[in-house]
Amino acid sequence: MRTQAKDVDTCENGDVNESRVRETRERLIGGRAATQLARTFSALSDPTRLRIISALSHNEMCVHDLAATVGISQSAVSHQLRTLREMRLVRFRKEGRHVHYTLDDEHVHSLFDQALNHIEHA
Repeated sequence: MRTQAKDVDTCENGDVNESRVRETRERLIGGRAATQLARTFSALSDPTRLRIISALSHNEMCVHDLAATVGISQSAVSHQLRTLREMRLVRFRKEGRHVHYTLDDEHVHSLFDQALNHIEHA
């Protein structure tokens, strides 16, 4: 005989806690911020881009070095870097004819490290 499991996504009595809803709505992120955050997480949803971010979290690197490190073509690295630049996850500096990439700021490094710690914790 099978027992039915309770639906864990529903409240017991169905009553709405109005004060909790009001307080939470006041702290809820806005639509524009939610859209930008979704775009950032979308950019981070690609394994190749995450490997590039991982490499850049250790060293500033040029496209040639990134391609050799990640194991894909320079063209593919350049394509992924364009997406990461557009999302302000990486930045570059020119030194003569060489272009060196690094993570845009400490927030990107922290976001990557926290996500990595989260999956390793499970």
